[in-house]
Amino acid sequence: MLANDIRLVAFFLPQFHPIPENDMWWGKGFTEWTNVVKARPLFAGHYQPHLPADLGFYDLRLRETRHAQISLAKAHGIDAFCYHYFWFSGRRLLHKPLDDMLTDAGSDMPFCLCWANENWTRTWDGSENKILIAHRHLPDDDVAFIESVIPFFKDPRYLTIDGAPFLIVYQPQSLPASNRTVEKWRARCREAGFPRLHLSAAMTQWNWEFRRYGFDSGVEYPPHNLDCPALKEPVDFLVPFFGRVWDYEDAANCYLAQDYGPERNVFRTVFPSWDNTARRGGRATIVLNSTPENYEFWLREAIRRTRQEFAGPQRFVFINAWNEWAEGCHLEPDQEHGAAFLEATARAKLGRSTVRGFRPRDATAAAAVGRSGLARDLAHVFADHGSRRLNLWERSLASALHNRVRHLPRVKLLLRRLYGAIRG
Repeated sequence: MLANDIRLVAFFLPQFHPIPENDMWWGKGFTEWTNVVKARPLFAGHYQPHLPADLGFYDLRLRETRHAQISLAKAHGIDAFCYHYFWFSGRRLLHKPLDDMLTDAGSDMPFCLCWANENWTRTWDGSENKILIAHRHLPDDDVAFIESVIPFFKDPRYLTIDGAPFLIVYQPQSLPASNRTVEKWRARCREAGFPRLHLSAAMTQWNWEFRRYGFDSGVEYPPHNLDCPALKEPVDFLVPFFGRVWDYEDAANCYLAQDYGPERNVFRTVFPSWDNTARRGGRATIVLNSTPENYEFWLREAIRRTRQEFAGPQRFVFINAWNEWAEGCHLEPDQEHGAAFLEATARAKLGRSTVRGFRPRDATAAAAVGRSGLARDLAHVFADHGSRRLNLWERSLASALHNRVRHLPRVKLLLRRLYGAIRG
């Protein structure tokens, strides 16, 4: 099978340049790098912060940066970027790199857009708390939004499926009347010279049934919808921890086990690593054992299954992401692994991989697990009882007792049972 029968598409975050809104919300000169460099390890051997290597702390307003990214991506088998597109009722954010890319013949990389239609909040999770800028879904938004992306559709570099522009929507479930919205989008595209529009739903927050929203396909968006048990062994955190921890093999197998089949029309997605400590601190989601070898095997398997599930030109495999540095999720070279994740991408794409399975945690990673702290135990009890956010008294209790009873398993068990009874 030829390597070019699969097209690898990497999600691309354009938040690596200052904008007035971020200056106002986070302080003068804020960019994604501001979050990245302030991360600190949460346990022994924890790889944080993630720091760039070859490309440095770049500014996406510079064409030289984008050209270097494109050269690096193409050299390692990436066929296109999927740019996150931030549009709020006619107000665009982080758009300068995209607008300049559109006029720059030197940015010779195929691309598509993913409308990131979630609220911006201070907690970085799109929740309804502490909203910085919200999606208001005004009456004219449907037509205004599609008008804003049609210039991108007209660019010859824009990705298509059978001639139809390929557009991803991050949260189709947030559209008040998605089927009516989709009808308006398709009608306006026909007027603009596009008989068809291929709409793909990012599979976020359990929105499996993309067809009910009027969409043509789905795109996996790990770690969203990660439906597998968290790491069984406790992690010896240095601070109270209220997030979630998975093992890379378990997470990857969770997605690989999904049998979408040709009728489901779902594009597979892999991530090289995931650790959003830079954004979430002690509430982070951390995937241990995120090694280039394990990523290579997941990507290799995703490619193999895509060949089985899709015929013709629709063989896209997505990678989350090219440069989500604050999520600990990037293909760009870093100071820990160099270009190893990119090199793994090329081997998997070209069919030259010799990795035959997931590899267990190395000694450094293994040393982090096997011991426990009360904060971690309580955090998992809270999660098991469906609590998405911890109250102040819960956080204070876990923090205060963390060091006092960490070596008293019976006391910990009693507290877990007591809390479970209280939460019901």
